[in-house]
Amino acid sequence: MHAPPASTTPLPIRSDEDLAWVRQQVRRAAVGLGFNLVQQTKLVTAASELARNTLIHGGGGHLEIAVLQDGPLRGLRLAFVDTGPGIRDVDQAMTDGYTTGGGLGLGLSGAERLVQEFTLDSRPGEGTTVTITTWVSGLPAPRLGGA
Repeated sequence: MHAPPASTTPLPIRSDEDLAWVRQQVRRAAVGLGFNLVQQTKLVTAASELARNTLIHGGGGHLEIAVLQDGPLRGLRLAFVDTGPGIRDVDQAMTDGYTTGGGLGLGLSGAERLVQEFTLDSRPGEGTTVTITTWVSGLPAPRLGGA
């Protein structure tokens, strides 16, 4: 599914505090578009993993959040961008259990499973961009505060 270009909102990813801010902003955007609780949780979990990778492995960078509209469909596109060392072997990095940081090795592959669209562009010595997209589906999330 492809949507027309959307305006983006860049958020810095340079510290642990930024990771918390990224999670809050992704959830806020998802709620605003009517993502249900399960979709919100999946998207925030994927965003959290990718933001941490941007900070730890990419040396920091930023997140671009884009609200998408394709006819009646609404979605979010999140692009995690860094100018770090890049990923030498993308296929290996996408393998469950592979890690260079001492974790479980489920960050990239796990994030891919949590979203509808996933692309990874990495060039050794130039950096990495991971872009994920999820579209609102099912019944809208209930509005908080009544009405």
